[in-house]
Amino acid sequence: MQQLVKQRGGVATWACLPGFPPAVIFPFTPPERYGMRSLYEFQMLMYRPLYWLGRDGGTGIDWDLSLGEEPVWDADGRTCTVRIKPWKWSNGETVCADNVMFWMHMLQRKGPRFGAYVKGYFPDNLVSFAKVAEDAVSFTFDRAYSRNWVLLNQLTMINPMPKAWDRTADGPADATHDPEQAEAVFEYLMEQNGDPTAEDNRHRMAWPDSPIWSVVNGPWRLREFTAEGAVTFVPNEHYSGPNPAQLDEFRQVPIITDEQEYELLRQGPEGPGAIQVGFLPMGLGRQPSGDPTVGGPNPLAPHYELVPQVLYTIHFMALNFLNAGIGGHLIRQPYVRQALQSCMDQEYGSREIYQGYGWAQTGPVPVLPKSELLAPSLSGGAGRWPFDPERARQLLADNGWDVSVSPAVCVRPGTGLGEAGEGIRAGTKMSLSLRYIEGRPALTRLMGQFVADAEKAGIELRPQEVFASVLVAEDGPGGPTEQYPRTWELSCWNGGWVYNYPTGENLFQSGASCNFSNYQDARADELIERTVLSDDLAELHAYQEYIAEQAPVLLTPNFPRRLFEVAANLRGFTPVNPYGLINPENWYYVQEEAS
Repeated sequence: MQQLVKQRGGVATWACLPGFPPAVIFPFTPPERYGMRSLYEFQMLMYRPLYWLGRDGGTGIDWDLSLGEEPVWDADGRTCTVRIKPWKWSNGETVCADNVMFWMHMLQRKGPRFGAYVKGYFPDNLVSFAKVAEDAVSFTFDRAYSRNWVLLNQLTMINPMPKAWDRTADGPADATHDPEQAEAVFEYLMEQNGDPTAEDNRHRMAWPDSPIWSVVNGPWRLREFTAEGAVTFVPNEHYSGPNPAQLDEFRQVPIITDEQEYELLRQGPEGPGAIQVGFLPMGLGRQPSGDPTVGGPNPLAPHYELVPQVLYTIHFMALNFLNAGIGGHLIRQPYVRQALQSCMDQEYGSREIYQGYGWAQTGPVPVLPKSELLAPSLSGGAGRWPFDPERARQLLADNGWDVSVSPAVCVRPGTGLGEAGEGIRAGTKMSLSLRYIEGRPALTRLMGQFVADAEKAGIELRPQEVFASVLVAEDGPGGPTEQYPRTWELSCWNGGWVYNYPTGENLFQSGASCNFSNYQDARADELIERTVLSDDLAELHAYQEYIAEQAPVLLTPNFPRRLFEVAANLRGFTPVNPYGLINPENWYYVQEEAS
């Protein structure tokens, strides 16, 4: 009789999504590279955050994997104290309150260079923060906020940094205790990281041997980063937390296109160059049995198991409100955005392009996994602006456009009722550029359908495929610079935003670091503020409904981030973390042995 026996050791190779290699190792990631690939699938394997998101496949905090204990609140609801577990850094230092203070001083001085920073919020909304014991830090806020929001959206930003990083090119510094030194230390650490937007990997090849980045407190350390972008992790032999790594190596390999990756999968999980964790390109799957969260028939069985990676996320494309040309004037008109949203056939994309693994996104809060946080008015159908090209045509006609020609032409300029809006002259054509990442066949099909449906409404979209990391760098949030003039109009990187707690300060607050559309609206700011001050769901619902009406981004069909293909003999991979964090230290191989 045969039985499966757990094996120690071995190598697991992971296929990265096309165009998204890890770009930043310094866990103070700038807005232009702030995303899952550098944070959740790379940095956090080595540098543990104060709080670990997701437990047993559900939302919330995993207290076992967190460096911080559960916050303790004072009676007035304004001060919380966090006790830090005495884990060890690989150089023998103990994780402690000083490591949190070091990171906080950097955020205090360099907030706008951190991807999750939003002006007016953390740390701007703190009256004070202080080390109150060797293993404890307190945070006093300027008023009482939603405790869910503070924990999930504020304290989860913190990534304690070791004393070994507190230095400049001239030697040891003390930003740990003196915030005035934080800027010089930041500049030094960014130099050690190298240009975050560079496509060349030469500077990244130095990371494994760096005296800075080799000091880790997670279960993994970086052994190699090649010129081609392949990454090799090995277990951190000094790791002191739970769940030490069971594999000998965890490798991440770059992928150019979905087709290339699928060919590797077809060769199976054994042999040189094989991958044990890949993904089934969207469009190659078979219809699931009515539930996109559960894997359906798998064309790569029995060698791989199909595991949908369903995240607490929304997918969208950005609209550039800061564009200085006619495109910006068009985008700043709500009726134009609403018309564009009405040309996005989410149901078709979900059913035909994503093979039943997709679902329509109705507003700024995820539809799946289901929760009471989603406004009831947005819990069904396709949202405030469902697919309807005729309605889009009517929106344009009602606002001063001749839709008898294509593209439509402005015939009633001005800012009055029924006129086209500020900055739009008579004779202007309804034409916008549309940039999206190359190498993703399903996205290419979706964008092609969008272009065709928009044309029916009198909107010309001029498509252009761009390499993923180039598009993200050139079309990222923030104002124009000499290097990146921000002349884009519509931009889709086939992604969106994974929420911790689904308030809108990161995406839609005026001036937020990750406000991809550069959207500014006083009413939206007011509604967002209400959601962060109260745990009353009515406030969260009101915010969602307003954003859904305004359409500051164009919602696209939601779908699993990946349809993971996991080698049949690799265990510990599930349940999938709903925020996108990964725990390869839990993975192990099994093999059949006679009992």
